[in-house]
Amino acid sequence: MPVVIVLAGADPARFTVTVSPLAELAASLHVLTEHTHHPEHATWAAEVTRAAPPAFRSGLRRFAPLWTPLRWRAFYPGLAAPSLDRFAELTAYTCASGYRGFDFGRVLHDPGQAAALRRAAARLPEPHPRLADDLLRDPEALRADVTGFLDLCREVFFGDLWAETEPVLARAAHRVRRRLADEGPAAALVSLSPASAHLAGPARVVFDKVHHVVISPARTPVLLIPTRYGAPHLLAKNEPGLPPVVHFPVEAPDVGVTLARSRLLALTDPSRVRLCRLIARQAMTTADLADRLSMTRPQVSRHLRVLRELGLVRVERAGRYVYYGLDLAAVERIGRDVATALQH
Repeated sequence: MPVVIVLAGADPARFTVTVSPLAELAASLHVLTEHTHHPEHATWAAEVTRAAPPAFRSGLRRFAPLWTPLRWRAFYPGLAAPSLDRFAELTAYTCASGYRGFDFGRVLHDPGQAAALRRAAARLPEPHPRLADDLLRDPEALRADVTGFLDLCREVFFGDLWAETEPVLARAAHRVRRRLADEGPAAALVSLSPASAHLAGPARVVFDKVHHVVISPARTPVLLIPTRYGAPHLLAKNEPGLPPVVHFPVEAPDVGVTLARSRLLALTDPSRVRLCRLIARQAMTTADLADRLSMTRPQVSRHLRVLRELGLVRVERAGRYVYYGLDLAAVERIGRDVATALQH
């Protein structure tokens, strides 16, 4: 179920690369709520929440559906000051954690839509059901509470964080703008994620994600927004009537889900595991490995080629001999890479 960006008619002018403090606020709130997903920021998250006033910690729990797992569209550019009905619609989708099969355009006026929201939210853990109830009971009060919490975020942590983060995002945005101008949309988009591919017939860029979105820049301009605290996630937002958004990490992870999965599969072959155990201790030649494993040299070479292509084996040359050793650092990263790839 990929995110597909159709390139037909998509010249660079159809893409706007911009920096958004609200989008980065959403990413940082996600880290504060789900810091186990972002171990590089875990210490920072613990310090912020420990020093924050009770009102902030309470709001962080109460409004969590707005930034995890479905990101509230009001955090992104392209949306004018929403009416109460529009606020309710976008908030309802976050309470239900999805768009598919839902229509909340009249959730404040249509009992059927309100009932559907309650059913969908009830299938999710708290605070989704409670936030849905707050929305349906008093949307004006909820909107005021959300606005007040976002203002509190600036006081508690985001003012300092943004001053530090904005230059990083500005540099990332500049790089993508240059690539758009110099190399075109396909190269610029593929650079945003290791889980991406440029395909032909029709020309398109595909991101390997767990939800399906088709974006056509020829029909509607696309916003590209860098994030530091959102890494390793790449988010694609494509709500009807609003410009699509791709929220991408300033530094794309090195490993996508395909490579992470291939590395795991490579180590399920018993013969390959025996080979790896030998070269983990010391580098060896193909001939030596064949003798020790009771295999032919071509068989050993095939296994080594697979491991080399996956970046798990290092090669050392000494005169006419070629030695193969296991890249232990790469093997140690497999677990972390899998976790990163599954979140991207």
